[in-house]
Formats: sequence, structure tokens, C-alpha cells
Amino acid sequence: MAAVKFTLNGKSQTVDVAPQMPLLWALRDTLGMTGTKFGCGMALCGACTVHINGQPTRSCTTQVSTVAGKTVTTIEGLSSDNSHPVQKAWIEADVPQCGYCQSGQIMTAAALVAKTTNPSDSDIDEAMRGNLCRCGTYQAIRQAVHLAARYQAQAKGGAQ
Repeated sequence: MAAVKFTLNGKSQTVDVAPQMPLLWALRDTLGMTGTKFGCGMALCGACTVHINGQPTRSCTTQVSTVAGKTVTTIEGLSSDNSHPVQKAWIEADVPQCGYCQSGQIMTAAALVAKTTNPSDSDIDEAMRGNLCRCGTYQAIRQAVHLAARYQAQAKGGAQ
């Protein structure tokens, strides 16, 4: 066991777990952050995506020891009231069907709109390509990412 200290959703956290434990399990089982989902366990589906220092990362294959001293954001950390531009866009575009993959989709989209002001369809397809949706809501996801980028620009005082 090792004490791993990091910032989670803006708050300092320390977990005393095996250093090779996947971050996903430390988040879900130790810290109660169950919004991050287990999908495949091989970083192929994207359901477990979180941000580490702002970068979308698959938590199922990331050892908890690698986040020591870093900032981790889960779906719960985007906003407490669905006010994040991506969350607002997801709701407006009515993206989710079963919802299982949505936290990973949203986290990946949030990282994209944070760094790309006006993403093209190809930018969105490239960023989102590792996130699988068994319900096939890919067109709605693309629509929501465009909408989220507009919301993000408006929040920063720009117009789209």
C-alpha cells in the first residue's frame, strides 16, 4: 500500500491503495466517484475517461501512482448543477439513450472544447473516435460538441 496524494475535483485527496491499482477503481471504490464507468478495462471504449491535468485519460489503465501531485477531474467535477457548457449542450441536444458511455463522452468533449474554440466535424471525429457508444448517438454527440463550443465561447465573452 502507498499513500497517493492528488487533487480531485478541486479538493486535495489521499488514497492509501496499491500503487498499481487502476485509477478507475481508486475513484469508484475508494473515493465514491461512481460517475466514471468501467467499460472494457483496456482503454478501448472511453467510458472511464477523466481529465488528468486537463488531458482526457482512460482511468482503467492508468495506475493510481501516476497521478501523485496531479489534478484529476471526473464527471462529478465538471459542475455540480450541469452548468458546464458540454453538460448543457448534451441536455439540449438530448444525446443520451442508455447513458452508460456518456460520462466518458462528456469528459472527452469537455477537453476538446477547452482547447479548440470552433472544432470542425473532423476535429470532433478525431477527438471522440476512441469513445464508443453502443446506442449509436454519434450524430447527436457531434451536434452537442458544436453547441458546447458555442456555449464555451459565449462564456468566455466571444461570439460564434
